[in-house]
Amino acid sequence: MKRVGGLKRQIALGINVKSSDGKTPVQQMISIRQYVNPMIMSQALCLSKNLKPSLKEQNIHLLTWKNLSAKDKEIAQKYYQKNVFPVLTPLSVDPGHPFPFISNLSTSLGIRLRHPDREDHFFARVKVPQVLPQWVRIETSNDKEFKFISLVELIKENLNDLFPKMVVLNVMPFRLTRNADISRDEEDAEDLLSMIEEELRMRRFAEVVRLEHGPNPDKWMLQFLKEELELEDQDIYELPQEWDLDYTGLKTIFDLPLSNLKYKRWEPIEPLPFREEDIFSLIRRQDQLVHHPYENFTTTVEKFITKAAADPNVLAIKMTLYRTGDNSPFIRSLVKAAEMGKQVVCLIELKARFDEERNIYWAQALENAGVHVVYGIVGLKTHSKTVLVVRNEPDGMVSYAHIGTGNYNSVTAKHYTDLGLFTANEAITSELIEFFNYLTGRSLKTDYKNLMVAPINMFQRMRELIDREAQWAAQKKPAQIFAKMNSMEENDISMALYNASQSGVKIDLVVRGFCCLRPQVKGLSENIRVMSLIGRFLEHSRVFYFRNGKENPLDGDFFIGSADWMYRNLHARVECLVPILDVRLKSKIWNLLTLHLKDQRQTWDMDENGFYKQRQSTDLGLQEHLMEKAQQEILEEEIKADAEENRIQ
Repeated sequence: MKRVGGLKRQIALGINVKSSDGKTPVQQMISIRQYVNPMIMSQALCLSKNLKPSLKEQNIHLLTWKNLSAKDKEIAQKYYQKNVFPVLTPLSVDPGHPFPFISNLSTSLGIRLRHPDREDHFFARVKVPQVLPQWVRIETSNDKEFKFISLVELIKENLNDLFPKMVVLNVMPFRLTRNADISRDEEDAEDLLSMIEEELRMRRFAEVVRLEHGPNPDKWMLQFLKEELELEDQDIYELPQEWDLDYTGLKTIFDLPLSNLKYKRWEPIEPLPFREEDIFSLIRRQDQLVHHPYENFTTTVEKFITKAAADPNVLAIKMTLYRTGDNSPFIRSLVKAAEMGKQVVCLIELKARFDEERNIYWAQALENAGVHVVYGIVGLKTHSKTVLVVRNEPDGMVSYAHIGTGNYNSVTAKHYTDLGLFTANEAITSELIEFFNYLTGRSLKTDYKNLMVAPINMFQRMRELIDREAQWAAQKKPAQIFAKMNSMEENDISMALYNASQSGVKIDLVVRGFCCLRPQVKGLSENIRVMSLIGRFLEHSRVFYFRNGKENPLDGDFFIGSADWMYRNLHARVECLVPILDVRLKSKIWNLLTLHLKDQRQTWDMDENGFYKQRQSTDLGLQEHLMEKAQQEILEEEIKADAEENRIQ
């Protein structure tokens, strides 16, 4: 929807700007197809050869119509008549019925029909309703047996009810993908909110960039769809399994109440310091670092905002929201704060891809409550994760900050690994005040001494820190770089890392997604290792470490924040990285980095050709280890606290 849509637009406009690896848009499209087709096959094989047999061993059966017994078919048809048939709307195409609008990522059945008294064929389409479970359970007397049939196949087997007395010649499931990369001109937009609303309306009708269908397609229907949707052969992808065009429908299977087949339920621990009632005294006394989802998001980050909203001594709250989710407690807190007369400023990023509609809703709700809502800087997405709270205390105004690596989203905080810093350190908070002035008031400040802010000073500082390590290595001093992020592709950063490697700097990169730097290439990157860690939680934190010639690694420079080493993060987004200054918190992060490098179960290593190999071990993976470690540490802290209380008594 994003990358291919953008490339197709470039091709249509005759734009031939080459990518970093020297490919034109046409060449990139060819390469994409060459990579995507094997992925489709691998995905389908995983389902058919691994998952379905494993499910069958657990008495969970994903069946086709022909595999059902007569009794099962009777049950399935009763379900169809009661729940499915009333929802379906067959749409035929003929001189009196134009080709129907087909929504993005919806699965449809294409049907070739013939009148019993005529020879000409015509096309009809039935949309598979997304409001119904995509896999229908067939109830049996055995409550430990789970039988399912695909909703797509159930509809297909009952098409005669939709087209009585017509001849159904063939049926072909298909799915469309529409372009989500719509061009916008923010400079000329008088109202960014209205422009994004209009873009959302346009996206529904955007051009089709892909058509997916099952094996052995009906050639007549395929040609018909190509012509109607203005597609080329390279836009069409054949999937190996007819009824599995959309794997997200398998959530029905995942939702089965079978805890023995799922990860053991994890309840994040509440860090002992945050059990203090006065969270502001806690933060003012000492910086605090939290690591989600091992440590509880609700009792730390949410608590910070909730307490700030209710505290009569808090005069102002400033916050950036990129993706916050439905029924957000942060929105409720900001509304409450505004109603209490506090100065509340919220930057909502309307351009957060695929969250635009939700963010528009929240922006309007906040404005109606009296919150000062801003939409950021023209031409830049605001991706930073920052909160500033200003509180009136006996010795004057004190500012408190939270700067994190993840969104203020209570749902994803249970599934994404992220770090967050709470601080009242004036060296940080004074610059965060300036940062918010940049977001809301066009401040042109550039001389940040502690914060790294993109696109102002972050790229330059990163280059300087990498080059500094190369200089230390040349002087035979300790030189080391560790960077953890989601993806990496910034060319100048890659070149600087190659140079540092050749100077002798030991570089470890933990990059969950794609990485456009190749490690272990002789004469270029022998000192660079690239790893990807995949587990039950999505690795989302961004951490950067530079040894800076110091014998003690804790004397080096540590940073966390919202930015990856990607062009968009460093040059085309508003991002914020904060230094970790407290040695206790440095030690916590250093231990985390060390554990990443030691992991032998969930980590994949990239070789010099860009291919990955998983480390093999029966040991606990890093994430399991961190869950155990969090529980053990909180238990030890509670024992110490009880012992101290008894000693005082």
